[in-house]
Amino acid sequence: MKCFDAHSDIWTDVTIKRLKGETNVFHNHHFERLQKGGVEGSILVLWVDPPHIRDYAKRTHELFTCVKDEIAEAKDFRIVKNYDEMMKAREEGVFYIMIGVEGMAYASYDPTFAKLDEYYDFGARHGMLTWNEENGFGHSAASGSTEGLSDLGKKAVLHMIDKKMIVDTSHLNEAGFWDIARIMDGRPFIASHSDCKKFSQHPRNLTDDQLRAIRDANGCVGLNAWNEFLDNDPMKGDINRLADHCEHMIDVMGIDHVGCGFDFCGFLGDPNDPEVYSGMDAVTWGLEDASKIPHLFDILRDRGMREDEIEKIAFGNFHRIVKEVVG
Repeated sequence: MKCFDAHSDIWTDVTIKRLKGETNVFHNHHFERLQKGGVEGSILVLWVDPPHIRDYAKRTHELFTCVKDEIAEAKDFRIVKNYDEMMKAREEGVFYIMIGVEGMAYASYDPTFAKLDEYYDFGARHGMLTWNEENGFGHSAASGSTEGLSDLGKKAVLHMIDKKMIVDTSHLNEAGFWDIARIMDGRPFIASHSDCKKFSQHPRNLTDDQLRAIRDANGCVGLNAWNEFLDNDPMKGDINRLADHCEHMIDVMGIDHVGCGFDFCGFLGDPNDPEVYSGMDAVTWGLEDASKIPHLFDILRDRGMREDEIEKIAFGNFHRIVKEVVG
């Protein structure tokens, strides 16, 4: 079964390693694992990692430079900016990457949206207003704030709609989520890498009402393999619990609104370098990295899911989002 992963932090790993002198990071560190897991394409996000969050402008430009250089020497992937380009790469058997943005602090104090347009001009067709920080657009789920989007944040969403960018509510607090739901007014939006509050009260997870709002907008939620999101009891945070999240999403939203957004971060860990973000302790048992993705689909088959239903979760539903929103 092929898979489209709607959320990956590989660009951050590319930046970390290229700044240390490496080249061809995608090929040398990621491609084999992705192939083994059946991943045929992904949204790779421009994300400012925690050691650099206080100097997000500098880090954003490092991301631009390193990703541009990686793309220039790429042999294993192709950047796509719309559905037709995605399908052409798929038909040719080329790994396809859509550029996204995870946290727009860099652009969030610019009322002209010129910096948001920098993301678009760089190739981004997807974006989240915040990561775990608060910024000029809004408040993250991690902030604890009950305030919604700022006026500038609301205008930023409208700007993204005009640019035909996918609006992603993962990482926003609940008030910001509902602001986006109202602004979208039935247009599709997503939560690329979030799970269900039914099993874990983590602030990044979604209530059933939020799931229904995404369903009603014909959007999609990506299953997240970050183990803290899976269960209130960390000892239950394994691949089987992620399958429970999948089944609950289907129960609430229907099969047409569930996808994959695994958020694998184990490759970012370096215990010998405190300046490198470590995601090594966030892995889910049985789904530790992209190579293990087929195990999740096997579990869903064992629970009685049909092949055509698994295909929707694996790639079909997010492909539809790209087609409907980006064009």
